[in-house]
Amino acid sequence: MSSLNSLFNRSTIGTRCKTCLNLAISRIKLLRNKREVQLDGMRKEIFQYLHTGQESIARIRVEHIIREQNILAAYEVLELFCEFVLARVPILESKKECPVELQEAIASIIYASSRCSDLPELTTIRNLFGTKYGKEFVMSALELRPDSCVNRTVIEKLSVKAPSAESKLNVLKSIAQERGLEWDSSATEAQFNKTYDDLLDSSESSQNKPTTICTPTEGRSIPSPVPVKQTAQTASSSVSPRQSIVQSTEGEKLLANRESSDVLQRAREAIALADNACNAARLAVNLANVKLSVNSS
Repeated sequence: MSSLNSLFNRSTIGTRCKTCLNLAISRIKLLRNKREVQLDGMRKEIFQYLHTGQESIARIRVEHIIREQNILAAYEVLELFCEFVLARVPILESKKECPVELQEAIASIIYASSRCSDLPELTTIRNLFGTKYGKEFVMSALELRPDSCVNRTVIEKLSVKAPSAESKLNVLKSIAQERGLEWDSSATEAQFNKTYDDLLDSSESSQNKPTTICTPTEGRSIPSPVPVKQTAQTASSSVSPRQSIVQSTEGEKLLANRESSDVLQRAREAIALADNACNAARLAVNLANVKLSVNSS
């Protein structure tokens, strides 16, 4: 009975493995075609930036191109491994342990399953191999243990490490060369050769650079030997608390005087308007009396 179960499970794993491998190969081909079109558009965009002198943007966008190229290279290797394992599924079914000639291909597929989210078939294949060869076999490939046989190209191409300055410069030069652009890469090389300490020094020197103060009366620029922040701090520290209190009270008095003067002015205007209204009413009454007297006579 146990032999029948083992045969049944063996055939089930072999059938499912074939199905998942065929689906993975088809999906890898579709994704490769899609990413190749996107990569060609990105290279044209980089060429436009180099042609118009926008090298700072090109230096940033070139990292996306390198990442896409790495993913395409990893897909190509994974497609070959999937085809290699697919052709030897009968050998996997007949043996309990993983054959030596298939360890690199299977370990690479397992390793890529956790780093290629757009290939869900690889996760299913990983689970099938975990069921057949055990959890330790799968974890050895995922964690890159010393006994794992993961392909080095797959590890490098699926790495999340930032590309080196040399690789970015080479890609920019290749884009300019293939489009026939005579591009001077000296400025970009100098920018890539800058270290982290150089960038810190340049930022500090820009912060400590003397600023110019323009007087409103004469309109002339006077260079200040001290940064603006430092002068503001020294000015605030030179004023004593008592002087600041006196200045604030004097300012409040001036505001109060201005408000009271505005109120008095508005009151005077209102009284003048009331006087004018009274005079107009008196004139109207006098006119009405004159009309009555004329009518009665």
